[in-house]
Amino acid sequence: MEKALVGGGCFWCIEAVYNRLNGVQSALSGYAGGARKNPSYEQVCSGATGHAEVVEITYDSDVISYADILEIFWAIHDPTTLNAQGADRGTQYRSVIYYYDEAQKEIAERSLADAQKSWSDPIVTELSSAPEFFAAEGYHQDYYTEHSTQGYCHVVIAPKLEKFMKKFGDKVKRG
Repeated sequence: MEKALVGGGCFWCIEAVYNRLNGVQSALSGYAGGARKNPSYEQVCSGATGHAEVVEITYDSDVISYADILEIFWAIHDPTTLNAQGADRGTQYRSVIYYYDEAQKEIAERSLADAQKSWSDPIVTELSSAPEFFAAEGYHQDYYTEHSTQGYCHVVIAPKLEKFMKKFGDKVKRG
């Protein structure tokens, strides 16, 4: 199993997509890239800690590649908006790819260059070495599955999942 660490706005949205992918063992919502150990959601939302909402993806590279994970990443959020996704605003919602080694860094750099061809505005996604990851509180985990009828899930996450399914349905877990 390998790991990927990405952030693209609200972690509930990102987690909901990656938890549905064939080859993904888990997608865990959390925080990374800030100055405080074990931050709380409230601390991260204040903007004072510097953390981004991220998802740690544990995956089987024999089933899905890191390049595939990043191709999906570019498709499920807007990497051209600085510190914002839709109505979500703040540094915690920044677009970020944290890489674990030089191989991931090279794949991420190529992936970003390829993704830029699809966007007229410059991509502002941060590419950085993976900092320490802190799992978010339990009530954030698998949020969409647990609360799919809640307003935010229905209005924001469901349309992202629908778009994802249309484009990447062949990569979705069955059964």
